[in-house]
Amino acid sequence: MYEQGIIRPPSEASSLLVRVTRNCPWNQCTFCASYKKTKFSRRTVEEVKKDIDSMAREYEGYKVRTAFLQDGDTLVLKTEDVLEVLRYIKEKFPAIERITSYARSPTLKRRSVEELTQLKEAGLTRLHVGMESGSEKVLKMIKKGITEDDIIVGGRHVKEAGIELSEYIMPGIGGKSLSEEHALETARLLNMIQPDFIRVRTFAMHPKSSMQKMVEDGTFVPMTDEEMIREIRLLLTNLNEMHSYFCCSDHGLNLLMYVDGYLDEKKEQMLKDLDDYLSLSKEQKQAFSLLKRGSYGNLSIDVVRNEDTMKQIRPELERIDKTAEGGIDGYLNRLLSRLA
Repeated sequence: MYEQGIIRPPSEASSLLVRVTRNCPWNQCTFCASYKKTKFSRRTVEEVKKDIDSMAREYEGYKVRTAFLQDGDTLVLKTEDVLEVLRYIKEKFPAIERITSYARSPTLKRRSVEELTQLKEAGLTRLHVGMESGSEKVLKMIKKGITEDDIIVGGRHVKEAGIELSEYIMPGIGGKSLSEEHALETARLLNMIQPDFIRVRTFAMHPKSSMQKMVEDGTFVPMTDEEMIREIRLLLTNLNEMHSYFCCSDHGLNLLMYVDGYLDEKKEQMLKDLDDYLSLSKEQKQAFSLLKRGSYGNLSIDVVRNEDTMKQIRPELERIDKTAEGGIDGYLNRLLSRLA
């Protein structure tokens, strides 16, 4: 038997999950409900090795090629401990090609390039980092516990060490009042870091999120799908044409999952895809959101350009707008929250 945590990136769906820490060392972000009412703890190298031994027995005969180190911030462990775990994974799973982990920006800022290079040489190939926003106002509002300097220095340390950097950003997390600043400041910092991946995670208000109180107080006004697409467009417009992969495809929270590609190759096409959505009528946008938020997969906007589809969905839109609390926008936000 072995331990496993509850969280991993979508891109690590097929990876071996090796738990080296439990939960999150920060655990104060107002938008996140993943680790609430849990305590952070470090596992010993001996505990982790026993788990790896159990996994090796279970997967004997299989060529395991990727592994992900859990939970929220593996690199808070001593570098020598992480090195020992990485080497042991490669010893027990010789076909391993990629080992990745979550890490927080302040932790990466404290790690020297030399330490991170050692981790790279031992097999750590990619780090997933929750940036969320480049705006200091937004970061303080959501109690992220990081600064602009943490994001820039930490990100640059990872890049200098030759480890792939995947930065997660969250459209809508600033609400209506901070939307423009959120987009522009996030673009500015990403341009400075030039991560390998920019992964979009549209903000959805989790039912247990402490941000619900901010909505009730009127200090946070959630954005509609159309407003978040406009925010993504502003962000994308201000990103340089660098060799960073702008990724909406790997999470169903994103309304337009097909907006995807390298910025130096597909930026103009991605802007066109956003504009195609924005050119829809208000009714078509609402219909598209209703269809998309009722599922978790990809969906083309062509579906709502079909008048037969609109004839079928129009009575439902009218019913929801008349009967649902907050009308159609309120209903769609509640649908989105169920995907959080």
